[in-house]
Amino acid sequence: MRGLPPKLHDIACETDLVVPAADGSPLLTDHYFPVSDGDFPTLLIRSPYGRGFPWAPMYGVLLAEQGFHVVLQSCRGTGGSGGAFHLWRNEAADGHAAVAWLRRQSWFSGVLGTIGPSYLGYVQWALALDPPPELRAMVVQVGLHDPHRLFHNEGAFAFENSLVVGVGMTNQHRGLGRFVGATVRLMRHLRGITRSLPLAEAYVPGLGGRVPFLDEVMAHPEAADPHWRGADVGAAADRLAVPTSLIGGWHDVLLDQNLEQYDRLRRAGCETSLLVGPWTHTSALQQGWPEVFAESLAWLRAHLCGDPSGLRTTPVRVHVGGSEEWRDLPDWPSAGAGRRWYLDGDGTLDDRAAGGDGGAGGGDASPVPLGAFRYLPADPTPSVGGPLLSAKAGRRDNTALEAREDVLTFTTAPLTEPVHLLGPVSAELSVSVDTGHADVFARLCDVDADGRSTNVCDGIRRLRPPAESPSSATAMTPVTVAMSSTAHHFPVGHRIRLQISGGAHPRFARHTGTDEPLATATRLVPSEISLHHPSALVLPTVREEPPAAG
Repeated sequence: MRGLPPKLHDIACETDLVVPAADGSPLLTDHYFPVSDGDFPTLLIRSPYGRGFPWAPMYGVLLAEQGFHVVLQSCRGTGGSGGAFHLWRNEAADGHAAVAWLRRQSWFSGVLGTIGPSYLGYVQWALALDPPPELRAMVVQVGLHDPHRLFHNEGAFAFENSLVVGVGMTNQHRGLGRFVGATVRLMRHLRGITRSLPLAEAYVPGLGGRVPFLDEVMAHPEAADPHWRGADVGAAADRLAVPTSLIGGWHDVLLDQNLEQYDRLRRAGCETSLLVGPWTHTSALQQGWPEVFAESLAWLRAHLCGDPSGLRTTPVRVHVGGSEEWRDLPDWPSAGAGRRWYLDGDGTLDDRAAGGDGGAGGGDASPVPLGAFRYLPADPTPSVGGPLLSAKAGRRDNTALEAREDVLTFTTAPLTEPVHLLGPVSAELSVSVDTGHADVFARLCDVDADGRSTNVCDGIRRLRPPAESPSSATAMTPVTVAMSSTAHHFPVGHRIRLQISGGAHPRFARHTGTDEPLATATRLVPSEISLHHPSALVLPTVREEPPAAG
């Protein structure tokens, strides 16, 4: 809470107001407002996490002190509200019901904005599918639009994050004490949960009972499953005209969704801004809160109060890892051609093609082996850092992980000139798996002069044997692993490293090595995973580091 602007108004609060949902269920709502004369714009915040800490002090109080009516509402079945909570089906209709209630309030000026992080961003996108005419601005902070992608990533189940979501959704709205107790219970049981099968039974002790929406998430892993129909509200960005500010973190589990939202809004011609900091999902609202609040407040004042003085001159501001500086950009890069760094069998990584030497890695299509490892689901490759919802998230030392026999690394020589990255990262690999069933986890690391290897970004891809010819499972297959995006500076003397393994457990549930269903699989089958030429790391290099933020 340090470094925030001074308050402009004394405030008051009406608590436990009853606002009807679309089906008539009573939704408990708190109204924070300035104790001053004049009309003030309204901010609608709808949450399944309760209306107490941190939402009351960080949103209700702070924003009311800056001159806004703040309407903080608990979603159905949470925080004392009536009805039953559903992960996505009610939010669009209930958002419109809340706006209809606002229209009947004498203090409502007809100028409306929305703000909030995580699921509080999802409810904003749901409302924006059919935006009410009063909606003049949105601020989506580390927010999602597609619940399926929160739980399932390129075929792999985001196990640890799903457990944390289960704890948050079922307990946080019941009060801080209940939430802390549930979190401690999960931590106490986590080791046992992650070593047990089947997953549908393993999680129950850690969450204190069955969680119906989590059972459904595991039972329906495919995005095309009718279960998920209507869950993805990202189409709102394709036609939106409401000015929208997006805030994300390089180590946030929702970063890729944030960047997709920005791209879709820009293509639609919608006024938008993007801020990406060195944050995880939770640290954006902790260490990052001064920057996040300042960015949010400037956007709301510009579009609800007619005061653009706090806006940046460029639409994009990103924090660059390595140099640890903020940079302003005219736009965020879309996916495109990158600089290829080829993998070699001696564990090296270089850009031979740039120097004109095709070599085995620069275009030889023969299946020359680069390396192989045996993945043992009974002793799965562990996860270290990255975009998690727990305190273990973010940048971490990967040295011990890379010493395992089931992890391959490919590393450049010490750099003689800096390398600047800005955009999406991927690995184009030639892979064979003896069983046909495996995950391929790829991670970009920055290795400093002391040999410490720190994760920058990563991704995973699930492999399956061809349905039409299961007997060809061992054939070499071209696989592209999307490794998210980054803004990173590799200084002279550092080395670039690509890490390849068969998973990152329990961040992603270990691949059992079979085609048994996710929720009920119990059989563990080891697999031999081999890499072949040609394989390359594709990096979005730019010639010069962007100018420092003003």
